[in-house]
Amino acid sequence: MTRAALAARAAGPDAARPARPRSLAWVPALTLGLFLGPIAVGLVGTLLPAFGLLPALGATVPTLQPWRDLAAAPGFATAVRLSAATGLASTLLALAVALSVAACWHGTRWFQALRGLLAPLLAVPHAAFAVGFAFLVAPSGWIARLASPWATGWERPPDLLLVNDPWGLALTLALAAKEVPFLLMMVIAALGQVRADQALTSARCMGYGPVAAWLKTVLPLVWPQIRLPVYAVLAFSLSVVDMALVLGPGTPPTLAVLILRWFNDPDLSLRFQAAAAASVQVALVAAAIGLFRTAEMAVGRLLRGWVVSGRRGGPATGLRVAALAGFGAVAAAAGGALAVLAVWSVAARWRFPDALPADWNLDRWTDALPGLAGPIANTVAAAALSTGIALALVLGCLEHEQRSGRGRPTSRGLWLLYAPLLVPQIGFLFGVQVLLVLVGLDGTWPALVWSHLLFVLPYVFLALADPYRALDERYARSARCMGASPGRVFRTITLPLLARPIAVAAAVGMSVSVAQYLPTVFAGAGRLPTVTTEAVALAGGGDRRALAVVAFVQMLLPLLGFAAALAAGRRR
Repeated sequence: MTRAALAARAAGPDAARPARPRSLAWVPALTLGLFLGPIAVGLVGTLLPAFGLLPALGATVPTLQPWRDLAAAPGFATAVRLSAATGLASTLLALAVALSVAACWHGTRWFQALRGLLAPLLAVPHAAFAVGFAFLVAPSGWIARLASPWATGWERPPDLLLVNDPWGLALTLALAAKEVPFLLMMVIAALGQVRADQALTSARCMGYGPVAAWLKTVLPLVWPQIRLPVYAVLAFSLSVVDMALVLGPGTPPTLAVLILRWFNDPDLSLRFQAAAAASVQVALVAAAIGLFRTAEMAVGRLLRGWVVSGRRGGPATGLRVAALAGFGAVAAAAGGALAVLAVWSVAARWRFPDALPADWNLDRWTDALPGLAGPIANTVAAAALSTGIALALVLGCLEHEQRSGRGRPTSRGLWLLYAPLLVPQIGFLFGVQVLLVLVGLDGTWPALVWSHLLFVLPYVFLALADPYRALDERYARSARCMGASPGRVFRTITLPLLARPIAVAAAVGMSVSVAQYLPTVFAGAGRLPTVTTEAVALAGGGDRRALAVVAFVQMLLPLLGFAAALAAGRRR
C-alpha cells in the first residue's frame, strides 16, 4: 500500500461517507477586510486633519494652515532629509550584504549553516536590538571597554558622538544589520520558487565563476520575487520610530519621531500639523519606492551588456570573504547585543575601562520583575491572540487557494498582502486611533490585538505559504477519492504534515507582535503597556541596568517562542 493510501486511511471510518465541501471563499474576503479597510480609513483619518478637518476638536472648515505651520516648523526639512538618507542608505547596505551572501555562498555548506542562524536573528525585536547595539558602540560601550586601555589608551570614555549622532550613522548601521536576515530569508524563499540550481549549474558548466554565474543567471530570476520585501524594508527604514528613538539624533530627530512628538504634545493644535507631517511621511515613502523602482530599471539596462558579454569572472575570493564577514558582523552584533544586555542587567559596579563588572547581583531583576509582570502578560497575550487569529486566517486562505486550484496569488494580490508593510505606520495609525475613539474601542484589548494583527498576518502568510503549497497533493487527492470530506482531509492529513511549518510561522508571528511599538502606543492609549513600550520609555533615562533588564526580557520572549517552535517541530 502506498503512503498516499495510508494517509487516506488516516481519515478514519467516516471516509466512506461523502460530504459536501464547505466553501472557504469568505476567508480571503474577511482577511482583506480586516486589515485593508481600516488602513484606508486610517489614511483618510490622517489626511483630513492635515487640511484642518477634525470635528472632535471643533475643526470643521477646510484650511491649509496645517501645511503653513508645518513649513515653518523648525527642523522639519532636516528631519525629512535625515529620514531619507538613513532609510535609503540602510536599505541599500542590507540589500548588498544579503545578495552578496547569496551570490557568493549559495549551494555550499556555509550557506546551509547561515540559514540556520536566520531564525534567531529574526527573532530579536528592533527596540531590544537598538538598546543592545547602543550598549556595544557607545563611547563607554562594551567594544570600547574590551579595546581599552591596551589598544586605545583610553582610561575614560572618549568624547565621541557615536550614538544619537546628527548624521544618523548609528541608526543606519543598526537598521541595516537588523534587516539583513529578513532580506536573506526572502532571497532563500525566492530560490525555492525558481530553478536556481539548474541555472547555476548550467552557467558553471560553461566556465562562469560562482559569483558571476549567480549574478547573471539566478539574480534575474530571484529579483522579481524579492522586490516587494525590499520595498517593505525601505518603507520601514524610512519611518521607523523605536530604533530612531534609541539610536537616532534628537535635535532634530527623524521625521517619524518628530511626528510622534507632535501627536503626543499637550497642545492639541499640533495634531493638525502632525497629520500634515504624517501625510508627508507617506509621500516620502511612495517617492522613495518610485525612485528605487526607477533606479532598478536603469541599473538593469546598464548591466544588460555585462550580462550578455560572456565574461566568465573569477573565483571572487575577496568578495566571498567580504560577504561572509558582513554576515558575521550582523550575527556578532545580534549576539553581542544579547550578551551585553545580560551582563548589564546583573552588573552592580562596572567602571570604565573594565571589560566586565567588578561586582554582580540580581538586585535590578528583583526590583524590575514585579513591575514587569503586567507588561509581560500583556505582551504574551497580545502576541498569542494576534498570532492565533492570523494563523486561522492564513490557513483558511491557503486551503481555499488549494481547493479552488487558483495557484499562487497574482502580483496584485501580493501588493495587497504587503500593504500594511508598505504604508508607514505613523501615516495611518493616527487616523485609526480617531476611529477607535469614535467607536469607543480606544485602549481596549480588541483594538490592541487588531493593531498587532495588521502586521503579524503578512509575516505569518510569508512563513507558511511556501510549505503549504509545496505539500504533495496526492495525499489529499487519495483521501478524497476514498470519500473523505475536505474538512476531514484538512484536519487529519494537512495539519499534521504541516505541524512544523505552522509552529515556525507561529513563532514568527509572535516575534513580530512582541516588537510592535507604534501600534501599541496608538491602540493601547497607554492603558495596555507591553515590554516594548517599557523598553523604549526607559531608553531615554540614565539607568542602564533597569533598561538592560527590560530589553533583555523583550529579546528573550521571541527567542523562547522560536525555541519552543523548533522543539515542537522536532518532536512531531
